[in-house]
Amino acid sequence: MVYDKVKKLADERHISIMALEGKAGLKNGTIGKWRKSSPILKNLQAVANALEVNVTELIAECEHEPINSDEEN
Repeated sequence: MVYDKVKKLADERHISIMALEGKAGLKNGTIGKWRKSSPILKNLQAVANALEVNVTELIAECEHEPINSDEEN
């Protein structure tokens, strides 16, 4: 899940989600919505830039997370 990956990377950098949203130029609560829905590419790129990572790092599946092909996005 994108939110979990973003949260992990933010925690590793000792930055709150609220601070990350500000750094990425997003409204408060935007990243939190990613728990239930997929982000638009523009917002995902802004967060990747703020975290200084590649977008693919944010969307790459974790090895322990199953891929659910029935899920609609």
